[in-house]
Amino acid sequence: MPKAPLIARTVRDLRAHVDAWHKAGHTVGLVPTMGALHEGHISLLKLAQARTTRTITSIFVNPTQFAPNEDFDKYPRTWDDDLAKLSAAQCDLVWAPTPPEMYPPGFATHVVPGGAAEGLETDYRPHFFRGVATVCCKLFTQTRADVAVFGEKDFQQLAVIQQMVRDLNLPISIVPGPTVREADGLAMSSRNRYLSPEHRAAAVTLHRVLQDIAAVVRAHDNMAAVARAEGKIEAATQAGMKTIIAAGFTKVDYLCVRDAETLKTFLAAHNRPARILVAAWLGQTRLIDNIGV
Repeated sequence: MPKAPLIARTVRDLRAHVDAWHKAGHTVGLVPTMGALHEGHISLLKLAQARTTRTITSIFVNPTQFAPNEDFDKYPRTWDDDLAKLSAAQCDLVWAPTPPEMYPPGFATHVVPGGAAEGLETDYRPHFFRGVATVCCKLFTQTRADVAVFGEKDFQQLAVIQQMVRDLNLPISIVPGPTVREADGLAMSSRNRYLSPEHRAAAVTLHRVLQDIAAVVRAHDNMAAVARAEGKIEAATQAGMKTIIAAGFTKVDYLCVRDAETLKTFLAAHNRPARILVAAWLGQTRLIDNIGV
């Protein structure tokens, strides 16, 4: 029988466990989540386990990263199933604070990132990265983890967290985890459970469009002129947006090719790695995805 992980609900209890681990010479890995766990989350836990001797998975649906019109109240909460998955995966501790434990009365300090946080998600969710950066900074200091693992599916979020750790000299290493996909290519996401069968069938279009654009980006080294290369990439992006809408998506927030390191506009002349990112709506469900080139 898998051993159930320890559960901490207060910072005091959490730190008692972590301090004992550190005193015994253990290293600690953290996987921040909002619950509704799937195999993508478990893959991140396995990465943490490969790099440390004790692991923590946080489960906290963070209210500060949701706008009033977003899905905070209906965001899936699946505690029993999450705990069973973490037991089977041999997670050592679950950090599951209440909102008042995370944000006590009088809480008034926030991390407001720039740089990698500018554009893309911020154009549509201007509150988002302030909430993410603040809660992650708190998770790092609460858990005193040595390593934290974040999925590449939320690529801009990963870049923002890496930037915050660099800028604030936080004593933690950030490890990226590859996106885990369903057999048909759809990126695993807790929000996929919102999709109707019809929308689920359409959702795979995102990955197919990203792959089509990636093929054009990969070919740009063989194009005679940079202007021609960038024209072809732009044409592929515009065609991709039409394909997404034709598949049944109601809106495309963005579909773009960016420099993989800076998230600035990708320029073929620079001959640097690229990242292709998309965010689009299927009914009331917003899906994001990305791939590297």
